[in-house]
Amino acid sequence: MSWYKKRSVLLPVFIVFLLVSFTFAGCNTMEEKEDPGPTPGVRQGTEEPDQKLDLAVYYVKTTENDSYLVRETHQVSLETDAVSGAALAALKELIEVNPNVPGAARVLPAATQVNNIDIEDGLATVDFSKEVLNANVGAAGEALGIQSIVNTLTEFPDIEKVSFTVEGDAEAAMDWWGHVGLYLQPFSRDLSRVNEPSIWVNSPQPGEEVGSPLMVSGSARVFEAGVNIRLVDDHGEILAEGFTTANEGAPGRGDFKYELDFQAPSPGQGELAVFWVSPRDGQELDKISIPVTW
Repeated sequence: MSWYKKRSVLLPVFIVFLLVSFTFAGCNTMEEKEDPGPTPGVRQGTEEPDQKLDLAVYYVKTTENDSYLVRETHQVSLETDAVSGAALAALKELIEVNPNVPGAARVLPAATQVNNIDIEDGLATVDFSKEVLNANVGAAGEALGIQSIVNTLTEFPDIEKVSFTVEGDAEAAMDWWGHVGLYLQPFSRDLSRVNEPSIWVNSPQPGEEVGSPLMVSGSARVFEAGVNIRLVDDHGEILAEGFTTANEGAPGRGDFKYELDFQAPSPGQGELAVFWVSPRDGQELDKISIPVTW
């Protein structure tokens, strides 16, 4: 067969091959261009998850001999960095979440809604729904219930005092639960009836990176106001120890602050312990342990 005849036979085959190739290429291009986009109502993976925050909340505990407040730390999810958002989350904990301390209880009625929180010049005005007035407690429970809300909100530095309204009306809330009432509002922070825990630490926070001197601050309700502080590394070696006193001893509650000087051989991690020592047998009591790094 001559070269010309061979070319005549091969040329149609080559043309068919090219047509098939272009057809598949076109299909692939169309498939690559199809993009359905985000599905309505479905959260995309690029959004940041809600941030977690540890919030202090106060509940009422009643025993055979006494009624008082207990302080707990709850981790909640926040959708905003605003103080009002964190304050709202704290109030929802008081309304909806049972305390961890045995014998403690929620006081605010479960059907209560928080309509609004307005924070201005250190005053937080909380507007509740009418269901808040349905609590069935005595005079002591009412006073502690009010203080539990106030202490919870004044954990935030921007809030110094708290007032309440019901459905936007201050007068409608004035009798509150029928015993103490709101006649003395706005209310201020008062930790004198917080009996549990005996010690809590405000600074440093768990997991915080610290340096020397380490500022340790918190609240204590302990014998003769004595507070012991100890910093150890992750091998249990003592890096520093200190002692201070709160500004009031048990049965009262006082604040304490102490600067702890320490020298760490290298960057690492460890634990800060805060406790008081029994004068009877030297036992370390009500110890709070906080993991830290340096």
